[in-house]
Amino acid sequence: MTAMTQEEMVAGARTVAAGLEALRAEHAQLLAGLAANTQHEHEKAALVRKSIDAIELGLGEAQVMMALASHLQSVEAEKQKLRTQVRRLCQENAWLRDELAAAQQRLQASEQRVAQLEEENKHLDFMASIRKYDSDVTEESEGSRSGPADGKRDDPMVDLFPDDDHDDNRNNKSMSPTPPSQFAQQVNAGYEIPARLRTLHNLVIQYASQGRYEVAVPLCKQALEDLEKTSGHDHPDVATMLNILALVYRDQKKYKEAANLLNDALSIREKTLGENNPAVAATLNNLAVLYGKRGKYREAEPLCKRALCIREAVLGRDHPDVAKQLNNLALLCQNQNKYEEVEQYYQRALEIYESKLGPDDPNVAKTKNNLASCYLKQGKYKEAETLYKQVLTRAHEREFGTIDGDNKPIWQVAEEREENKHLQKENAPYGEYGGWHKAAKVDSPTVTTTLKNLGALYRRQGKYEAAETLEDCALRSRKEALEGVKQSRVRRPAGRDLAEHTSEHDEGTNQATEPRMNLKSKLFNALGINTGSNAPHQ
Repeated sequence: MTAMTQEEMVAGARTVAAGLEALRAEHAQLLAGLAANTQHEHEKAALVRKSIDAIELGLGEAQVMMALASHLQSVEAEKQKLRTQVRRLCQENAWLRDELAAAQQRLQASEQRVAQLEEENKHLDFMASIRKYDSDVTEESEGSRSGPADGKRDDPMVDLFPDDDHDDNRNNKSMSPTPPSQFAQQVNAGYEIPARLRTLHNLVIQYASQGRYEVAVPLCKQALEDLEKTSGHDHPDVATMLNILALVYRDQKKYKEAANLLNDALSIREKTLGENNPAVAATLNNLAVLYGKRGKYREAEPLCKRALCIREAVLGRDHPDVAKQLNNLALLCQNQNKYEEVEQYYQRALEIYESKLGPDDPNVAKTKNNLASCYLKQGKYKEAETLYKQVLTRAHEREFGTIDGDNKPIWQVAEEREENKHLQKENAPYGEYGGWHKAAKVDSPTVTTTLKNLGALYRRQGKYEAAETLEDCALRSRKEALEGVKQSRVRRPAGRDLAEHTSEHDEGTNQATEPRMNLKSKLFNALGINTGSNAPHQ
């Protein structure tokens, strides 16, 4: 006989209980009918009552079975919860094992270094002990030796290690020949983010992206308390943990609490890592972004400028991360109507992106959009229109090749439809122009924003047919982009960070789009680690 599952047994019990209920009702009706008859029916009534008692017993047993099944389900749920806790504890145990293994490796390396230094010290002591027996010979040889012009004795160690006297020059920032990217890595190498904090940051991001702040915040606070007990408050790891907690608070729009944490982290990093460390620039930028969110543009501007100075000194004036900082600074100045400075910052950022990353890098189009927004606010419509057309033309060339009479960018199609709107009642369908909206897949957010912005500009100029053409294209590309976002969110959880970004102005809705980054990027950005020439610093 085939074994029944728990669900099948419960379903059967419910079915039986329903049948017994119906049977009990029938017996009750039968008993009522017998009671109305003559005395000869007493024996039948007794049998019916006995049958009703048996039915009641069966119903009770069925109810007990269903209650027991419910209890078993709750027990199974509790078991699953305990298993989840066990898995979490196993994961934390693995983290601790990794940290212990790394600590043991560092301890072994330190012991080897100590042993090496002890041997070198013994050798130097031996050399010093025998040198006194040769003092007479040394004094005689000094008279015949041709010394340096300043009369100082030569150091014999210089001959053995002729390059050692240049170490200071190699470590000097102003004279160092090291390329900016390698130098930035050397600076970051002075502070290594512990692996456990990296993993913890990923875990916190996942909880925050799910809205589970009741888990993320206590997790951060407990880790912060543990770090302060073991390492003290003024430690780089504590500053890292403060940045992570500030990230969670910003995600909850608790800007005041986040600002307090970032100020504390800034003070710790300045004390422990130095005022010109990239991690300090990262915290300064995060603090500036936070002040900008609260509308405190005057307070944010000097922080952003200081972060720019640090990154220029560490990375070089033409590094793409410097361009990102210039974009942030331009945004702050634009909110204060400092348009002359805004144009300078955007122009310089644009030059860096085009020279270092190439004209097809997405940051080029984004910066052109931002600069065009600045022109619009000043009434410089022609300059803004030129930038929008450059972005759309470049996107068209990447997708469909060289422009000619039969291969036209969408803005040219829109203007032709505007010019010919009086020649025919209905213009040709949009799809007959080569399905240009497919080009939005090349750089969907930027192209969509540009389409909407140029459409809004056309509408402001009274070119309604041209505006509708671009708006229709933007709507199609936005639908495709939303489908892509839904698919990507299924593959990985999204999160937010305190990242600086090359934000992009959308003149159609007057809002800025903030890019989302994968968890690894968020981790390195929030902790201020340089991950490459294209990775933003936090």
